[in-house]
Amino acid sequence: MLEQIFRLSANKTTVRTEILAGVTTFMTMAYILAVNPAILGDAGMDKGAVFTATALSAVIATLVMALVARLPFALAPGMGLNAFFAYTVVLTMGYSWQFALTAVFLEGIIFLILTAFNIREMIVNAIPKNIRY
Repeated sequence: MLEQIFRLSANKTTVRTEILAGVTTFMTMAYILAVNPAILGDAGMDKGAVFTATALSAVIATLVMALVARLPFALAPGMGLNAFFAYTVVLTMGYSWQFALTAVFLEGIIFLILTAFNIREMIVNAIPKNIRY
């Protein structure tokens, strides 16, 4: 079954290798479960809720990547933008975390629309190659 889903032999790997890689990847990313709630908690969000949301989003995104894209990539929230969100937008600029989270949500919808209509690709292609790369 795993061979049919993930094409292990075609990718020149084994179940053992993939399990070892998965454990290694989890160990390198596990810090996110502690750091993300700490950072967003400083902005006033409930640390327990942030921990749960972080874990669930990482599990769901990684499963989608594995089962839909069939790629061995682990996905989790990034630690750079959450610090900007908490310390700059909320604490320095004075917006509530609810307002800032609404802005992030709307930005995500805008990027989905730009991607769905290939506008994002057209914008990238409009940039001259000598400054694009």
